[in-house]
Amino acid sequence: MQDRFIRSITQLPTSLADALLPMLHQDFAGHIRADQLAHLCQVSQMPEDEVLLALLPIAAALAKPPISEFYVGAIAQGKSGDIYMGANLELPGEALFHSVHAEQSAISHAWLKGESQILKMIVNASPCGHCRQFMNELVDGANVTILLPAQPSHSLAHYLPYAFGPNDLHVTTPLLSKQQIEFRLDSSVPMVIEGLDHAGLSYAPYTHSFAAVVLETQDGATYCGRYAENAAFNPSMLPMQMALSNLSRHNRECSEIRRALLIESSQGKISLVGASMEALQAVAAIELEYIVVDPIG
Repeated sequence: MQDRFIRSITQLPTSLADALLPMLHQDFAGHIRADQLAHLCQVSQMPEDEVLLALLPIAAALAKPPISEFYVGAIAQGKSGDIYMGANLELPGEALFHSVHAEQSAISHAWLKGESQILKMIVNASPCGHCRQFMNELVDGANVTILLPAQPSHSLAHYLPYAFGPNDLHVTTPLLSKQQIEFRLDSSVPMVIEGLDHAGLSYAPYTHSFAAVVLETQDGATYCGRYAENAAFNPSMLPMQMALSNLSRHNRECSEIRRALLIESSQGKISLVGASMEALQAVAAIELEYIVVDPIG
């Protein structure tokens, strides 16, 4: 079991902890398949929602909040039935807008794994306005069920009445909708190919600044992030922050990063290079590689 879960697993009911323990191997990064979740429910003899709430300390153990020292865990349950953990991430010494909220982390985790819809969000504290707005960008976002400890479940619409979202800006394919932008670039470099794929899957309906970041560690492993815009603009999640959250969930340290690449569309109304460089320099003393690509069509 990874050291970061030693304290949190003691907060779970014994039967659930015993069943979960084999899953917390060195490669565990917060993803539990639907069949594994069903096994946890069966062994613990707990209803699914109770199991999901009980797992929140495990999600919170993924957090890295050096500024607030407030550990927040979140779990997104996708349409597949799989669950995806996330946690808050703060960059030491940097402006607070670089922070990743737990709900953003969990949702991006599900998105990177290919989920097309989030049905439930389980959080250990009431979602802040930033996260409510971020969730409202999702496919059928108003109907996402929010589960909180010791409180009745409600849809997002309960927490965000009179919401402003994609429909108000005439966007009909919200976040997590399957869409792919193709770019014109001939490269055989695996890191560049991976970045192009993620940039094509990014979500930028308001600026068309489709972008992705790839972080490569010293052992050759890669961790990606895509741009995820929001109708209210500020809750948008930058690809560098998503990639750093991805790296953190996999229990890797920023000191292990040896290369960082940003790919973005030449047709965008904005550029993410400045914000990406600032975030990277806060955690790793390496240069940001930068490629601008032309979309096809």
